[in-house]
Amino acid sequence: MNRYIWCLVFVCYAVSGWGQSLHDEKIVADATDQLRYLVEYTEQLVQDSTRVSPRTLENGELALVRRSDWTSGFYPGILWEMFDLTKDEQWKDWAQTATARIKGEKENGRTHDMGFKVYNSFGKGYQLTGDPHYRDVIIHAAKTLSSRFNPTVGCIRSWDHNADKWEFPVIIDNMLNLELLFAATKLTGDSTYYRMATSHADKTLENHFRQDRGSYHVVDYDPQTGKVKHRHTHQGYAHESTWSRGQAWALYGFTMCYRETREERFLDKALVLFSWLSERLPEDGVAYWDFDAPAIPNEPRDASAAAVMASALYELDHLVSNKPALRKLADRIMISLTANYRNVKGTKKGFLLGHSTGSKPHRSEVDVPLIYADYYYLEALLRKNGKF
Repeated sequence: MNRYIWCLVFVCYAVSGWGQSLHDEKIVADATDQLRYLVEYTEQLVQDSTRVSPRTLENGELALVRRSDWTSGFYPGILWEMFDLTKDEQWKDWAQTATARIKGEKENGRTHDMGFKVYNSFGKGYQLTGDPHYRDVIIHAAKTLSSRFNPTVGCIRSWDHNADKWEFPVIIDNMLNLELLFAATKLTGDSTYYRMATSHADKTLENHFRQDRGSYHVVDYDPQTGKVKHRHTHQGYAHESTWSRGQAWALYGFTMCYRETREERFLDKALVLFSWLSERLPEDGVAYWDFDAPAIPNEPRDASAAAVMASALYELDHLVSNKPALRKLADRIMISLTANYRNVKGTKKGFLLGHSTGSKPHRSEVDVPLIYADYYYLEALLRKNGKF
């Protein structure tokens, strides 16, 4: 989009009342209509499948994943978000059903993605209902996740695969799974989880960033000594490039860590990442899949990264006073996602956003809807209106 057209879009949305509840109500109404299609298609397929949650589209068809997939918690999370936005009991019923399907993940110690799966589903449900069963699942999942913590490294191990490449890989995405550990300390009073989470965040702060303030996707540690062996990327363009969703995870993760600890070092890092994004984001606020991809502007965008950034920026604005540029950038991203990246109602099997990129180097999920893009888009909308 050229500068003139972008300015027209921005002005039109400002005049129509983006900052007012009436406009947000229209967004919620549109999301309600669209996501009902997603529920309809999903529930038809789930009846005869061990796959429980939608993830994306493959050749135009809805692709569901097993509960062990790292994205399985986003669908129930979206249903909880819609209940929060609408107060319609139907969304609550759907959310409870979808959440129950992934309960067994609380015992899956083969993955670091407990926060994505359990906290974004059971955690959202607990916030909205206070159901003690959800509380128990959260605590159980945190215990399972803590089994992957190596005190010598000071981090939770991420992947178990690619042993030929990495011995103890820690990915920037793992910052978001720390929220589950912080929650477990609040629910139990056991500070062990809190200490693991802050240790992991501190090691990430120390080792995951370059001088240019961009982030590495993967840091490989020696599990016996705790020393860094390699700094790599897996889903970005190159080892020394900045993968856009990784930078979004970092912003979100350190913002969340500041919320939970009030430690200034985490706030400082979040603000540095905000400044970096302010300098590097394209004009419409939606990142290309990698900030250093060689063919920009002829590279795929990543709406999922943009949605994560917007949600994090609204929270950072909530936590920090006298910095209106935070909310301004969040609004800019959301205006762009709403105007230019939403799917036409009744299409794409009910996904809200298009134009996300999973892993371009692996030719996987390029320029498609992704369930977590929709999750963070709705979370950003909730946070924009003061719901945290």
